[in-house]
Amino acid sequence: MSFFHKALASIGIGSATVDTRLEKDTYRAGEVMQGEIIVRGGQVEQQVDTIYLSVNTTYIRESNDHKHTEVAALQKVKVTEPFTLGAGEEKIFPISLTLPFETPISAGKTQVWIQTGLDIKNAVDPSDKDYIRVEPTALAGHILDAIRGLGFRLREAECEQAPSRFRGYYPFVQEFEFVPTGQYRGHLDELELVFLSQSNHSAEIFMQIDRKVKGIGSFFAEALDMDESYVRTTVTMHDLPTLQAKLQQIISKHA
Repeated sequence: MSFFHKALASIGIGSATVDTRLEKDTYRAGEVMQGEIIVRGGQVEQQVDTIYLSVNTTYIRESNDHKHTEVAALQKVKVTEPFTLGAGEEKIFPISLTLPFETPISAGKTQVWIQTGLDIKNAVDPSDKDYIRVEPTALAGHILDAIRGLGFRLREAECEQAPSRFRGYYPFVQEFEFVPTGQYRGHLDELELVFLSQSNHSAEIFMQIDRKVKGIGSFFAEALDMDESYVRTTVTMHDLPTLQAKLQQIISKHA
């Protein structure tokens, strides 16, 4: 191996490449993703320390009245042990990775991608970025449909830094912001919903219900957040037959 070829590989010219191919591009949170990672050698032999795979998203963090976009890794796994990749050689590694239940749903500005990388000493680490579409679990889908069925339209969905009281394994929560278009129009300004935790069988949700205040005290009520109500409740698959009625009762109580 010539010094010239080594130098080229160290700056990413003529070095290894990596490509991840998933069996599909749409998954439900909690579903197993399967596919393969294809690694191709460049012009020189290289020692690969590991291949890693991570599930990433972005969220908004506010600091000193400024918004910053941060990247959060929901999961990161080591795919291989160290190996040698010959010049022009191709290696294929099968992958199987469970998408965490906390993975944000593809809605609004939310994006989720799979990042694949090779760790190679004294070289530019090649990587691959594959965006996927994430659908809600069956239960989360029923909850969102029930909210829409009550006359609410989704205005925005975005991942934001989680308040300390809601911070769990990840530093963010995905917030769904709805506006009333039906029976609650004129009574509510908006409805915000967050999934605090979920599985295939249950989901803990947090709702912020913003009333539309009227009269001379409205300015002071909004200034003091007196027009907002907060509800934390758990929904299970057993609630499905009466889910919309259950949510309607909660919302109407605070409208």
